[in-house]
Amino acid sequence: MPLEKKSYRQIVNDILKRLGETYEQFTYSKAKARYFLSGKAIEVIAVQGISKNAKKEFKKDVDYKFSENFIEWLYEGERPDEGTEFTVVYKSQRPEITDTAPGSVARTLIEAISREIEYLNELICQAYDAGFIDTASGDSLDLVVAILGIRRKPPQPASGYVTFGRRTEPESIQVKGEVVLYDGSVSYQLKSKLVKEVVSVKGVTQNVKKNYRKDIDYSLVGRQIRWLPNGEKPDEGTTFTIDYEAYREIIIPKGTKISTYSSKPEEVKTYITAEEAFLSPISEGVWEVDVPVISTVPGPLGNVLAGSVNVLPQPLMGIEYVINKNDIGGGLDTETDRELRDRAKHALEIAGKATLPSLETAVKSVEGVSSVLVKDTLDGMPGVVKVIADGGDPDKIRKAIEDTRAAGIKVEFSRPRAVYIDVELTLIIGKAVSEVEVSRKVEMLIRSYISSLGIGDDVFFYKIAALALDVQGVFDVSDIVISSYRGGVEVVKSDKENIEISDEEKALARNIVISFRKVNKVE
Repeated sequence: MPLEKKSYRQIVNDILKRLGETYEQFTYSKAKARYFLSGKAIEVIAVQGISKNAKKEFKKDVDYKFSENFIEWLYEGERPDEGTEFTVVYKSQRPEITDTAPGSVARTLIEAISREIEYLNELICQAYDAGFIDTASGDSLDLVVAILGIRRKPPQPASGYVTFGRRTEPESIQVKGEVVLYDGSVSYQLKSKLVKEVVSVKGVTQNVKKNYRKDIDYSLVGRQIRWLPNGEKPDEGTTFTIDYEAYREIIIPKGTKISTYSSKPEEVKTYITAEEAFLSPISEGVWEVDVPVISTVPGPLGNVLAGSVNVLPQPLMGIEYVINKNDIGGGLDTETDRELRDRAKHALEIAGKATLPSLETAVKSVEGVSSVLVKDTLDGMPGVVKVIADGGDPDKIRKAIEDTRAAGIKVEFSRPRAVYIDVELTLIIGKAVSEVEVSRKVEMLIRSYISSLGIGDDVFFYKIAALALDVQGVFDVSDIVISSYRGGVEVVKSDKENIEISDEEKALARNIVISFRKVNKVE
């Protein structure tokens, strides 16, 4: 039962009521029915004690009677347990304190003491609540759930990919006389990763020096020299030398910083590359590489829209531009008290290793996991469970599943299939309203909404309209069209219905196209 928390006014009133009262304790014995009060009592206020191992306030003229300064227990009423103490509260004939009017000495002291009692009562109630999972919060909740071996999930940094590139070929370098031992193999890999062209290949065939012919004796495939079946080859056990031209490698070191642009330094968001990479050709004259990046600040502040990360604070030799072609997301705040309570309440289910909620809770506990769906059976097959999780390290997710699944149950883990969402809408705005600013805010709200959807969550048509109308300066929204693409194929195009997402899919925002119609006032 929770502790009763009394207000300051209640405490003052309780003390005032007790003025002139006397408390006297007795030890109950079955052999004694009457107990004499040492003070002269004019009224018994209460008789309290323990009956049947529970606290009880006994009833006058039902459990006891008062007469001639005696408390007498009635035969048919309830009595205290044998050997326990009971307390009689009664008013004396002559109370020592009689002036309790506001401003009196007694009243002033009572109110000062009551304020301290109220503060102490508040501290006691907080300490009491801190011991229960439903009422504890913050550090206290962390200590409570630690008993179950559960820790609060820390904030997660946003992550994604940034493209480094250039629109011209890198500088060429000449490699002369690279020596290779011929051992009868068909192909031999050159040391340079980006071979542009082979100038010559020389060796010894039948003890005679040879200058081998391209596409007759050998061919260049990527960075490999391949000897052709019908061409001449070096003698086995001899060496051959290769002169070739290669592109200079343009390396993006691990830990390279990139950022968004803002005229206000405090609004700039910074990311670092998570691994080393180097440019490679992707089309005629274009060299690029997609590098995984992580926000330097954990939490949702690192989540940005496609095209936002385009600044290289410290230039890299050979890099002409950087850009994130897709949204960078996945940044999460520290797990809330509510989320932590929900996980803790399922801790025993995990220990049981026999329920679907136990699997869901175990996977949710993996850092970086933002959404989980557990299906009871796969294609109607008994004994098969499918876990679909978005975010988090796949190896850690598989380990959590293996540690939690029940014996004899097969669990299949997969990622949700992406459903790309395009939104087209027309905003009706005032003539003095900035299209650029409104477009930016509406796009940000729509992308944030779609990115917040979990696995299997539908995209609600009304929500898109409501978000646009929330932006200041937007009078109305018209011509909303939401399209969804699965595997690059448009499957649904709606101008009034929700986009349904199956329980193995997740919606991802792609193109947000906004057009405007300006008016003088609301039409």
